[in-house]
Amino acid sequence: MKRIIFFLLIFAFVGSISATTIHVPQGGDIALYIRQAREMHRLHEVGSQETINIVLDGDEYILSSPLYLRQEDSFLKISSPHSARISSKAVIRGWKKEGKFWVAEAPNAGTRPLRIRQLYVNGQKALRSTQFGNYEMQRMTDFRTKERSIIIPTPENLSQLQRENALEMLVHQRWAIAILRVKSIERCQDDTLQTQVTFLEPESELEFSHPWPQPVIGEEKGNSSFCLQNAKCLVDEQGEWYQDNDGRIWYLPKEGEKIEDTEIACATLEQLVEISGTATRAVHHITFENICFEYASWNRPSDFGHVTLQGGFPIVDAYKLGKEGLPWDKNLENQAWILRPVSAVTASWGQHINFYGCTFRHLSSTALDYSYAMKDCIVSNNRFEDIGGTAILGGWFGEGEEVHIPIRLPDAEYTTDLFIKGNTIYDATNEDWGAVGIGLGYVRSCHITENEVSKVNYSGICVGWGWTADDTGMRDNHIVNNHITDFARMLYDAGGIYTLSNQPHSEITSNTIEHLGKAPYATNDRGFYIYLDAKTDGYTISGNHCTEQRFGDNHPGKDIIWKENN
Repeated sequence: MKRIIFFLLIFAFVGSISATTIHVPQGGDIALYIRQAREMHRLHEVGSQETINIVLDGDEYILSSPLYLRQEDSFLKISSPHSARISSKAVIRGWKKEGKFWVAEAPNAGTRPLRIRQLYVNGQKALRSTQFGNYEMQRMTDFRTKERSIIIPTPENLSQLQRENALEMLVHQRWAIAILRVKSIERCQDDTLQTQVTFLEPESELEFSHPWPQPVIGEEKGNSSFCLQNAKCLVDEQGEWYQDNDGRIWYLPKEGEKIEDTEIACATLEQLVEISGTATRAVHHITFENICFEYASWNRPSDFGHVTLQGGFPIVDAYKLGKEGLPWDKNLENQAWILRPVSAVTASWGQHINFYGCTFRHLSSTALDYSYAMKDCIVSNNRFEDIGGTAILGGWFGEGEEVHIPIRLPDAEYTTDLFIKGNTIYDATNEDWGAVGIGLGYVRSCHITENEVSKVNYSGICVGWGWTADDTGMRDNHIVNNHITDFARMLYDAGGIYTLSNQPHSEITSNTIEHLGKAPYATNDRGFYIYLDAKTDGYTISGNHCTEQRFGDNHPGKDIIWKENN
């Protein structure tokens, strides 16, 4: 009797179930409907390999925690007839005028105010307070590794900055950025026109110990650059904002904006969806179609600072060898261990995990990540817009190992047969400039075709990792018929298409690459349309159309074939 009552309640909760379709009404808890589909499979109410279609009939579904999909959720499709939104958006209410500012309390996260780094005004990302303006910087005077300090021209508002308690510095360093929490900011005793800035741990140790990439002084195009961020006294431009340590948000409205007509929102979660199998039980046959994923945050710099090696991967330990050279690389001096950046939607140990016609926007770190051991997956005809980090990431990047060790994975652990086709990526890397449009690491038999990539601050499409000529198992990767434009806008040592290490039987074919960015604060002139970085090998490069024949390489292998590129 209890079992009958249970199922009656379940069917009442689900709404309408027709064959293997479950309809989720506006405001329904998607996780509970996913659980119901799981139970239908497990209790053999539908065939074990019969796909259950969960249809989101509403417009918006706000998550209080990420959606988790496991092996038991295989053979599931989540779709929408009108691009339903899955998000962690929180509208901030209770705004009051205080002088020139609007001020409101941040939403609570548990018992504390939510700490935020991204604010959206009427659906557009607002500018977090910054010293010189959006994407504006100034050249530093010196970078002192022994003192662990950066010397900058003395700011006019130094006394105000000294009273700020959450001040940060954004540092431009070759092909990456660092975000450093300020410990102290004081005039230099020997030169009052210069100011010394020191930083909190752990980022201070990392920034001044790791050799690549560090800021440089006296490079061919000048010193590395910086800007100070996140202080109330830096809110001097309409549309800027700041959050104080009590959780209050200060916003300087634009002309014509009215409190009663303006929606100001933030994201409460860093991750929206996690799809995860295991080495012995892969998750498989999960499809998202016509879903909009939006509003996910990125908070690591507020807790730990953010010092990266490359591609947006934060360093957890790094230093320079006492003397140059290791058995597998006589010139190696750089040692580094990294973490994977957080992603709004992530999948690992899976097969046939597909995304069709979806939208990814207002996501503050990686948007979509096929992180480890993914097979036979399709990412097709999706749009990525306003992405803080990398739009599409895939494959292992050496997390947990020293990243320069040439490692060959067991075959089961490579990401293989990943098809990334017909996607549009616009305005990615706008929080971490060193991230990329599409980035694949230790992968094989992957196809990146017919994608549009534009407005990125570093490289457009990147394949490969490891900085090695050894056979690491990467191979048969194809970068074909893509259109990359408006790239390397802020950082150099970049390529519209960028590769690393030995990848036999791979190709870069029939791509159109245009409008290499000016990167106004770059310290060298190493921006390329196609860049074969450290020990790239195994590629045939043919039929590519570039604005100019500006190609670069860094100790490439003997099996590179160039033909008929203009």
